[in-house]
Amino acid sequence: MERLSRRTATRPAARPAARPAGLLAGVLVTAVALLATLTLAAPRASAAPEPLPVPYGFVPGALLNGLPGANAAGTNDWSCKPSKAHPRPVVLVHGFAGNRATNWPTFGPLLKNEGYCVFALTYGVAADVVPVNLLGGVGDMRASAGELKVFVDKVLKATGAGKVDLVGHSEGSLMPNWYLKYLGGAKKVHHFIGLGSAFGGTNLPVLFERLLNGILAPEQVPVCQACLQFSPKSQFVRQLHEGGLMQKGVSYTSIVTRIDELVIPYTNGILPGARNYVLQDVCPQDLSDHLQIVSSRNVARIVLNTLDPKNARKLTCVPVLPVVGELVPGLI
Repeated sequence: MERLSRRTATRPAARPAARPAGLLAGVLVTAVALLATLTLAAPRASAAPEPLPVPYGFVPGALLNGLPGANAAGTNDWSCKPSKAHPRPVVLVHGFAGNRATNWPTFGPLLKNEGYCVFALTYGVAADVVPVNLLGGVGDMRASAGELKVFVDKVLKATGAGKVDLVGHSEGSLMPNWYLKYLGGAKKVHHFIGLGSAFGGTNLPVLFERLLNGILAPEQVPVCQACLQFSPKSQFVRQLHEGGLMQKGVSYTSIVTRIDELVIPYTNGILPGARNYVLQDVCPQDLSDHLQIVSSRNVARIVLNTLDPKNARKLTCVPVLPVVGELVPGLI
């Protein structure tokens, strides 16, 4: 018993079990690796696209966009879906001798940057004279209105929208009235905004009328069937105004300039019952002519406020020269 007691007394005490340090380290490494994997696998928020450059001079922008078949920057993205903030696509309708690119160097990228789906067509091309879509608006305006109808239907189908807003320049403020009045367009258009408007035609074609002296009807004029249709006395304009030009359900806005050299007099662009702006009454230092009116920063602000009146922004006028554009950069 004594020996046994001694052996028991001298036996080393049992050591506590070693902590699983290796196991703990392994768990930490695994957790870090898993976190890294999840971080890499998680979808990263895509960076907001850079805004498109917006020129505020008509001629430089038109020259840069002058290639046949080109689109103005920001326009004709057929995958675009309207947002809740801007539920209606905007269709840009060029003026006489313009096209979908040359007429919209400013409004194409501007509206795209503002979150709109923007589309532009070229209409009224005399294919037998100019074999490319470089000069539009020369064909019979009634036929051009049919082209606009087809284009708007295509935009509505692609975007799923119920209506569009139209922004038209020069002939693009006159011709679409045939679509609105006679081709069912009033049911598909909410805003109709004219720039350098010619709702009442222009007296510029009177010279041609006197030269022809009734020998040819407008549809018989070679190369340019639309030319004599601009006359306030033409059958086209008279038919538009029979019983009233404005159509129920459409909101009309017209922006004109006192120094318009093509719509003569400029007051032919003022439409009774519409929201009318004489540019120099709003911004006296804006000397935009018939061309520059589609690249004026001041006009652009009026258009944006018309399209989205709930979020209208204050107009800060910027000096503008005819044709070439701004004297000094401005903020919109």
